[in-house]
Amino acid sequence: MQAPVRIAPSILSADFARLGEEVRAITAAGADYVHVDVMDGHFVPNITIGPMVVKAIRPHTHLVMDVHLMIAPADPFLDAFAEAGADILTVHPESGAHVHRTVQRIKALGKKAGVSLNPGTPAKMLDYLIDDIDLVLVMSVNPGFGGQSFIDGQLKKIEAVRKMIDRTGRSIDLQVDGGIDTLTAPRAIAAGADVLVAGTATFRGGAGQYAANIAALRG
Repeated sequence: MQAPVRIAPSILSADFARLGEEVRAITAAGADYVHVDVMDGHFVPNITIGPMVVKAIRPHTHLVMDVHLMIAPADPFLDAFAEAGADILTVHPESGAHVHRTVQRIKALGKKAGVSLNPGTPAKMLDYLIDDIDLVLVMSVNPGFGGQSFIDGQLKKIEAVRKMIDRTGRSIDLQVDGGIDTLTAPRAIAAGADVLVAGTATFRGGAGQYAANIAALRG
């Protein structure tokens, strides 16, 4: 059963010179999660932030810290991000040789485990993982940069993942990330998404606009 829609602003689009203030602002504006995009310049063509930044912003919010690891290999960094204050650690099947073992390690650290599917990664990749994870992230753009356009073909994947989740009877977040705005959000929700990652659409217009931006994405 689909849960109420939650909004996870991606701090990739925040003002990095004022990151603590930005995190406090989206918390006050009604965000549900704080989404942290970790990129290594190897698994994806961009470099962003590491555990030290997660640790630095953790005191600025009580919200779920939703950390998306677009790094390879991911395993050597799980402990550091967990210790820094991540609540959810999401990895890609392609970022290590044994994704099930990675999920086991995340759970052993006392964190929720997510698996992210790139646009070219099939939903079938979840067949033997779905019973062990807490979140599925469908990428509706190719990861690496903010501000890209939503890939319409991913809607079928969202629908397929929703069916898989519903069959388990478990509470598993179905998160969608990439090109989410007031036009694409309703389509992602209709396909089955219940957590929307939004960077540009959240942080547009400055802190005074964040609450309205978040409310508009909820529909």
